[in-house]
Amino acid sequence: MKWLFAAVLVICLPCSVLAQESAMPDVAENEKPVLAVWPDGFLPPDARPVSDDRIAELKEQETEERVTYVERATLTVYEAPAETSNGCSVIVCPGGGYGILAWSKEGLELAEWFNSIGVTAFVLKYRVPRRDPERIHHEPLQDLQRAIRLIRSNAPQWNIDPDRIGVLGFSAGGHLTLMSGFHFDQNSYEPIDEIDQASSRPDYLCPIYAAYLGNDYRDDTAELGDLVNVTPRTPPTFMAVTADDKMRGAQAALLMARLIENEVPAELHVYSKGGHGYGIRPGANPVSSWHHRLEEWMRASGLLDKTEGG
Repeated sequence: MKWLFAAVLVICLPCSVLAQESAMPDVAENEKPVLAVWPDGFLPPDARPVSDDRIAELKEQETEERVTYVERATLTVYEAPAETSNGCSVIVCPGGGYGILAWSKEGLELAEWFNSIGVTAFVLKYRVPRRDPERIHHEPLQDLQRAIRLIRSNAPQWNIDPDRIGVLGFSAGGHLTLMSGFHFDQNSYEPIDEIDQASSRPDYLCPIYAAYLGNDYRDDTAELGDLVNVTPRTPPTFMAVTADDKMRGAQAALLMARLIENEVPAELHVYSKGGHGYGIRPGANPVSSWHHRLEEWMRASGLLDKTEGG
């Protein structure tokens, strides 16, 4: 009955038929609603196909932990319990080098944790593997920009605040998170319906062990590439990384300096050990508690304040 009401609500929203279709639940994954990011039958005109033989090969490699092929982006919805929901929400972008998605460790497990602090989470299954070797984040950014607009346009459906929609991502997903915050004023696709009139600017960013911040997507040198375009409108940012993860800790420090220069509220935690790809699973190193620092930052920033409708 709850989702029947949600479906009626979406139909009543001032959106086109295409927009309504993309906001409707398609299937259930782990008993959670899954929404299509794009309207039925639509992909941006510049979408690059993957050969049938390659698709079959990728699907044979898929496991519960690893999503190896995505043609049409989806959002798995983890709605915060009504008694603890505070109106804040987040889109979680799993990592995987833009080749796969670390679906459980860097996706679903984070969504469950966010629910525990009253945050509604949407796990984005963006397009993989890489389609364009020169722009490895292009299709995923299209998916993420559309997802932000879709959630913002339909915020009342989940009792969330349209001005507290953040993005958190790991590794390649952390890079994607930052691209959404650096380039929200540039459409990665041509608008298709009324949903695309909504802003694609995230309200906060959480890149965790973000990769590819150097030119040519390098993360083995202490530099920031041309795509790292920080301005005073860059969303507030929380970062966590380790010093023994290639040069990603150094890149995060350089990014922190740019955020400070532009008076963007930001917090950076560089742990000495931990490497890469740990998610929020328990470990021997202090980095395994980074998400508790994130909760503290979100609370201090007012993101977890319960508001009317939350």
